Amino acid sequence: MMKLKKAKLWVLPLVILLFFSFSSAHKFYVSVTNISYSEDDKAFQITSRVFIDDLDKLLKERYGIETKLATPKESEIADEYIEKYFRTKFVVEFDGEIVPYNFLGKRYDTDVVICYLEIPDVDLSKIKTMSVQNEVLTDLFDEQKNVVHVKWKGNKKSFVLIRENNKGMLNL
Repeated sequence: MMKLKKAKLWVLPLVILLFFSFSSAHKFYVSVTNISYSEDDKAFQITSRVFIDDLDKLLKERYGIETKLATPKESEIADEYIEKYFRTKFVVEFDGEIVPYNFLGKRYDTDVVICYLEIPDVDLSKIKTMSVQNEVLTDLFDEQKNVVHVKWKGNKKSFVLIRENNKGMLNL
């Protein structure tokens, strides 16, 4: 009888573990964008972290290209299409005016692609408000959340942007 009780103590956790191992976990859709003002460079430096597989899927569905990001067979036009997509889905405004930015490139870190952008020649003393619109991946994933952190002159403001609320504003 004692062996049966011990067996039950081992079997129940094993069954629970197996159940969760084979059930499909719901994927979390999120990107994180950091926007920092550099006093030395007089520029906003932007890094945007997006899951590689999500961006790969989006580029295929939106533009019909197989980018094969982060593989030896990565498409030579991948950067061009990533930049094109960011320009349509990531917008920064100063005092209500859209601000141009430079797409500097990308690199990979495990399962994430990090895109580097920069808004050069920024005179903060002449800017009252800044807004950030981030719709990256919201056109493909309903559950997509885009976290945006903005840092400038010792201040920090964060937003969680979703499809229905895709713009954050702050006073500089």
